[in-house]
Amino acid sequence: MTAVARQLYGDFVRTFGSVFFAVSLFLVWGVLTLIGVIVAQGEDPNVYFQSYAAPIARAILRLNFDNVYHSPWYVGIIALILLSLAVCTFKRVIPARLPPLRPVSIDKIPLHATFNTPGAPEQVRARVAETLRAQGWRIRERIFGGVEWSFADKHNWARRGVLVAHSGFVIIAAGTTLYWARGFSGEMAVLSGQTQQVPQTQALVRLDDFSYKISPIMTKSGMVYQPIDYVSHVTVTGKDGIPKRLTVRVNHPIDVDGTLYYQASYGFGMRFLVTHNGRPDAALSGRTLLEGESFDVPGTQRSMLYERFVPTVDKQSGMPTADPRVNAPAVVLAASDAGNPLGEGLVPLRSWVDLGNGWRMKPQRYVIYSGFQYRYDPGVVLVGIGAFVLLAGLVISFYFLPARVYVRVDEVAPNVSRVGAAATTVKGYDVFANAFARLMTSLRGEAQDA
Repeated sequence: MTAVARQLYGDFVRTFGSVFFAVSLFLVWGVLTLIGVIVAQGEDPNVYFQSYAAPIARAILRLNFDNVYHSPWYVGIIALILLSLAVCTFKRVIPARLPPLRPVSIDKIPLHATFNTPGAPEQVRARVAETLRAQGWRIRERIFGGVEWSFADKHNWARRGVLVAHSGFVIIAAGTTLYWARGFSGEMAVLSGQTQQVPQTQALVRLDDFSYKISPIMTKSGMVYQPIDYVSHVTVTGKDGIPKRLTVRVNHPIDVDGTLYYQASYGFGMRFLVTHNGRPDAALSGRTLLEGESFDVPGTQRSMLYERFVPTVDKQSGMPTADPRVNAPAVVLAASDAGNPLGEGLVPLRSWVDLGNGWRMKPQRYVIYSGFQYRYDPGVVLVGIGAFVLLAGLVISFYFLPARVYVRVDEVAPNVSRVGAAATTVKGYDVFANAFARLMTSLRGEAQDA
């Protein structure tokens, strides 16, 4: 390797092995993820221009923040995090966690002790090794410069706990990457009796019936109407082309070709009779508007917005009540002219409102709809496995204490040997101080009693 290549390699290892660099990558990842949470994903460009100022909307579209989880920035930052994790693991963690067998200066290590004991070095060394083995230590002996050393390890396997945790993170990252590459999610509202097609899978979902239960509960602050259950009875046609009748409940999704469908919400669509000079307008009268949808009045600059459905109107005050059960229904309509709000009003069913220029609008019939959320996540199994591996690595790292004891036996007088021992751990010296003191007491007693 040339000097230039060695310098570049050294710069690469120092940069990607830096904790500060790794933390910075995680901060950038967190910011991008937060953008994906705040900015609605996968919408039509017009939606962003309606929701944000034009410069911000253009920035969102040009930087792929409308599909941030599949953007090169997001995938790139994940790749850099994995690369930094690999460099830290193999250049920092492994050398620190799995130190090689080599001699040390016993008196330079904070946890050390020496004592003299009768016997030749070979005999004393054998007695020390036997005592350590009896207490669960693994003994390995090496000769360095003509001096024999004994290395005793306990819970040495636990030194790999951080490596296990890192592996878990990599598995989780692989699972989430698989979702970003092949998975999808979305929402749809299906009117009763209507069939909708899921764009990603071409599955057909028909809402045969929807029902919900409301339980009135009297509290100190007044009557509270607690939803008990939402139930959608659907007919679903998947890849096999066979219609299946299924039931979707809250927290009880259905599985169609690996895609899960969740009961998310419900609402009320409205059929309006729109007339011009007494004649129904077939196009407008044939539509079913969902809450939040609007239409333009032909020949004018006026538009009407169906804001929300009011299930029950108080008969005395004429105002909406909190009761979500349908008793005396009405709708809230808002009008605007050339984009300027004209106001809103409460219109009971089968009454009418004058729109001007000969146009009238009558709310005729409500149609209940069910809101579904669907999600296909091929990486969920990997994420589950990775979470288990990560947890196992953290348990190993935090609840087990790998320790190494270095032992050297030297002859100081005929039939008298000096035992020197020092201990190191991956968590500092203080956590092992008491255990080391007890171990030295045990070694001294066994060596001198033999």
